[in-house]
Amino acid sequence: MSNRPGKRQRKELLDQWKADNRAAARLKLPLPDQQMQAIFDMLDGELPRSGCDHTLRLVRGWLKEQGLAVEPVEAWLHQNGGHCDCEALANCEDRWRDAIHDVHWDTPAED
Repeated sequence: MSNRPGKRQRKELLDQWKADNRAAARLKLPLPDQQMQAIFDMLDGELPRSGCDHTLRLVRGWLKEQGLAVEPVEAWLHQNGGHCDCEALANCEDRWRDAIHDVHWDTPAED
């Protein structure tokens, strides 16, 4: 007899492993979900207009306008493949979405 877990148990173990990884990733997020979403929305709108200069100029400017600390966000972006504004949007938004995959939060209704 094999000690190998059955198919259902392996799926449950994999699901738990994924949930644990998402929870760990959420703990590392530098800002609440709504502010993270706002950064990516800003980049989505600004990058086509002003382009990427291979820095985090747009992110830094937005954070300063909001009165938020730049360093923790910049560090998180770098750790997740966002070394400039376009990479932040291309790479880090997906990482953020993966981290909040099983979290449901309400966004305020637009007026």
